[in-house]
Amino acid sequence: MSLTTTPSNALIGEPEVVEDAAIAETSEAWRILKDAAIAMRPLQIKDGSVPNADDHEAARAHVAAIIAGITALAPAFPHDTAYLEASVKDFQRWADEGFGVPDFLDSLVAFQPQEHRVDGIRHLVVFPMYTQNGSSDRLVEALIVETIWPEFIADLEAGDYGNKLFVSLRLVDFTPGYDTNSAVLFPETVAMREIPSFTWGAIFQDREAARYRRVVRAASEITNLELPERAAAMLDDQQMTEKTFVMWDIIHDRTHMRGDLPFDPFMIKQRMPFFLYSLEEMRCDMTAFRESVKIERAFDARIAAGEQLTASEQEMHDYAHLVQYAVIFDRIFRFAITGTRTRNYDAVGGQLLFAWLHQRGVLHWTDTALAFDWENVPDAVVALGDAIDDLYWHSIDRPKTAHWLAAYELVRGTLTPHPASQWARGLSDEILAGAPKGYTDAVLDDEFPLSMFFETLDKKMKPVIESTVGIRGTDD
Repeated sequence: MSLTTTPSNALIGEPEVVEDAAIAETSEAWRILKDAAIAMRPLQIKDGSVPNADDHEAARAHVAAIIAGITALAPAFPHDTAYLEASVKDFQRWADEGFGVPDFLDSLVAFQPQEHRVDGIRHLVVFPMYTQNGSSDRLVEALIVETIWPEFIADLEAGDYGNKLFVSLRLVDFTPGYDTNSAVLFPETVAMREIPSFTWGAIFQDREAARYRRVVRAASEITNLELPERAAAMLDDQQMTEKTFVMWDIIHDRTHMRGDLPFDPFMIKQRMPFFLYSLEEMRCDMTAFRESVKIERAFDARIAAGEQLTASEQEMHDYAHLVQYAVIFDRIFRFAITGTRTRNYDAVGGQLLFAWLHQRGVLHWTDTALAFDWENVPDAVVALGDAIDDLYWHSIDRPKTAHWLAAYELVRGTLTPHPASQWARGLSDEILAGAPKGYTDAVLDDEFPLSMFFETLDKKMKPVIESTVGIRGTDD
């Protein structure tokens, strides 16, 4: 059969079958699939449909090419056979039914990457989907990804830090939705007719690590920060940094569902003041930090007692220390100044950590040089986590808006609000007596502006931050 895979209607033959996932990204089958997916995108609108009937002939040709590519590549991914077969059916049904809003529920349910958490195993992933921090349109995306799952992470997950939903990935090749800041693959982003129970969530640790290395290297030079030896080593070692982020994220991710929570503060879709999201993300990061300190100190005690650690335990010990550097530097140097100042909850989290450490005397900005009192930093960071945990514990007994007000007081106790803030001055009786929507509407888009330190750092770091868009682990 001949396939039309580009707008120029060039004819090509059936792609050759690929049986080795290690070479999939260099194969003709992948080129055909990827080109066809890219060619589909201009024909689609926000909901993923192709509304213009004049485009349907081209769309059918592109779908035929996508199907041919998936079929040729499928033997290289035998662990995903059920998913890839379902994907072919979903694409064919979409074309047969006239390219309405795509429905890929069947193939999404068949895709279960959490069942194959083996270091180095690859997946072919093709869906109409939006990409978080990338595109808000449900366009066709195609990816080849590789699992990052070292032995010490498997042991960590099998022990006290079980997280059956967590998948750690590395980007191998991808379509334009991932040539962005997107570093996650979440099932809820896929176009589908109904919402199933989600059984996995994936993070691209290679992108997280590559961004971290580039940003922290530049920020440490700009701020004249003398990095500790092991923190400096991460900047020269992509794989070391990837493993650090896997350990951080597996603990962070499970924390969203654990603890003394005022019901479910983050995962339920609800509209609330953006600084609440800041605190939830920081709660999870501070838990990852606290647990890493706990793990490191427990192994230190065993070593001091003369015990010999296994190779996996030694890695767990070493990476627990690196996670602490990663949490601090990523939050301070990247999160605080990445993105716009419109309800940027990740930025507020980074600002909060910096100011908290500064005001407790373990972070110093003196003579235009940044320095840390590393011996006392762990306890100061843990104290921030304790303060957020205490807020949550008390809020189990509070009405929603009272929780919001208490959360604001926690943040404003460290960060200075905007001078025009209604929340800082005190909300009016009309707002206080009204619906929660009034509280949220009264929050400024930039409720907690950047400090003078961060304003200057932002200007100096902007080109570096922008250069990380689309970065992958092979980029230095």
